[in-house]
Amino acid sequence: MRGYRTIKYTLFTFCYCFWVVSAVLTAVGIYAKVAKEKDVVDTLALDPALLLIVVGSFMFLITFFGCFGALRNSAHLLKTFLGILVAVLLLQVTAGVLGYLFTDLVMERTEKLMMKTVVRYREDRDLENAIDFIQKKFQCCGVESYKDWSRNIYFLCSDANPSVEACGVPFSCCTDQQNQTVLNTMCGFGMQSLDTGAAARDIFTAGCLEKIVGWTRTNMVLVGGLTAGLLLLEISIVNKVRKHQKNQESRDRAASHRKESVWLPAFADIADQ
Repeated sequence: MRGYRTIKYTLFTFCYCFWVVSAVLTAVGIYAKVAKEKDVVDTLALDPALLLIVVGSFMFLITFFGCFGALRNSAHLLKTFLGILVAVLLLQVTAGVLGYLFTDLVMERTEKLMMKTVVRYREDRDLENAIDFIQKKFQCCGVESYKDWSRNIYFLCSDANPSVEACGVPFSCCTDQQNQTVLNTMCGFGMQSLDTGAAARDIFTAGCLEKIVGWTRTNMVLVGGLTAGLLLLEISIVNKVRKHQKNQESRDRAASHRKESVWLPAFADIADQ
């Protein structure tokens, strides 16, 4: 019984933490979407606010089944949670296999999607913040190289471009941002006019596509392992719940049988007395 309670509350704690996180993600996404003055970007792939809402809502629904299933000892909710986890794991495996078999196609589609985000930079505040975060996190700039920023009208490297940021890159490409007390948003100005060696002294010159793909391959095994571990935990608690319910049913039937076997005198005999 103690082992059952340990597994039960471990699953409940795990699901509750993710439930809270998913609720926060959904709330942040809704706030970001409502706070925009206009929907310049309104597609799931390019709008971080929409992506937060969809991912947060999906996580909220999944963890609801696991959280309340463990809390209420509901085998139906736990089985639903188990089925969703199995589907997620199968989707991960399928995505990994398809990504391996169609590497060139996946890379091409991913590159096109990332190029669209470069073009739409400055059109949507959430998208701009997301790109800046990625470039600082992965220490990269552009899709394949820092010169990809010429695809953006603000950073287009052309004499006809009147923008003060012409031939530049966003500040998130700069290498010396971590130790600065005051953010220098002009550190990337004019970097596209330099060759790779000269630009590398001040900015990250490697593209983000290669680094993100490498990070995904490295962490896909970890995510799959965590999902598989959660599946094993879920299967264990479902079995424990089923055994607990069967034992409870057996005790209820035994108690009912004992009550029926107790002899009580007839009312007529009591009345005669």
